Amino acid sequence: MADLLAGAYLAKGTIGNVGTPGASVASFSLVVVPSQHSVSGTVVITQAIQGPDSRIVVPVTGKIYATGIGNVTQVVGLKGQYVHSVPPPAIGSFLADFDAHLAIDNEWNGTGGFSYFGHTIENVPVKAVNQAELV
Repeated sequence: MADLLAGAYLAKGTIGNVGTPGASVASFSLVVVPSQHSVSGTVVITQAIQGPDSRIVVPVTGKIYATGIGNVTQVVGLKGQYVHSVPPPAIGSFLADFDAHLAIDNEWNGTGGFSYFGHTIENVPVKAVNQAELV
C-alpha cells in the first residue's frame, strides 16, 4: 500500500495563448501519480472578456501515459464537470462538461487543447509554471 503514491508530484501550468486578448486560458494544478497513470486536481478557465464564462473552476480527473515518441514524452487526458448558469432572461443552471488533452515533454511543456460549454480551443501551447515562481 505504501507504493500506491510512488513518484507522485505536483504539476502546474497553462493551456492556451496566454497574453492574447480575449483568449480562453486554462490554468491547471494537478497531482500526478505516474505509477497509477492518474491525474487529479483543478483547472481554472479564464477569459479577459466579462461574462458568465470569464472564470470557471473545474475539478478534474484523468490519465497520463508515457509515449516514447520524440519530444512528446507524455500524453494526458483530463475531464470534469462544472455548474454553468444560464444568463438572464433565462433562469437555471446545469452541469457542463470540460475535457482537455495534452501532448507534453517531461517538464510539462508542449501542445494541447480543451473544450467546455460552447468553446473548443485546439493546438495551443501548454506551458509549465516554474515551481520557484510559486513561492
